[in-house]
Amino acid sequence: MSTTTTATTAVILTPYSPLWPAIFDVEARALEGIFDNAVRVEHVGSTAVPGLGAKPIVDICVGAPDLAFIEARIPRMVSAGYRYVPEFERAIPGRRYFTRTDGQPGNFHVHAVVLDGAFWRSHLAFRDALRADPRAAAEYWKLKQRLAARFPNDRAAYADGKSTFIREVLEKTA
Repeated sequence: MSTTTTATTAVILTPYSPLWPAIFDVEARALEGIFDNAVRVEHVGSTAVPGLGAKPIVDICVGAPDLAFIEARIPRMVSAGYRYVPEFERAIPGRRYFTRTDGQPGNFHVHAVVLDGAFWRSHLAFRDALRADPRAAAEYWKLKQRLAARFPNDRAAYADGKSTFIREVLEKTA
């Protein structure tokens, strides 16, 4: 479940912000418009888990009928200020990935995928598991802090370091 942007970008974690859900809500409405209200938009990642610290980037899953539907709207995403990152499709072919870092109202990673596909299901399952288990969320926060200290300038290594924990949580939900 890696959501890295580049391997050399600094890993900066912040405590949970109660503004993250509101920031998501604003962006979700904008994304629904870009996708003609024909998608489901979900807040995923650590910013979607109350009390959990994170990189201050709101991760959003856009669930669409198919990849062609998403691809037809790439120009709209770009016009809305998103950067399309096609090189990440090598690692996750079933995802179209976008970033926006202009700070208005926040920084975003958008994972546009097939609704109810494997990527969609795993990201929502992980989010829901952490929301339901504060001890697991606290353990994940400690792991993230250790990894950020160990890999402060390597997001790929930071993300890879979380993979075993994520896999174990998902195995418990299956």
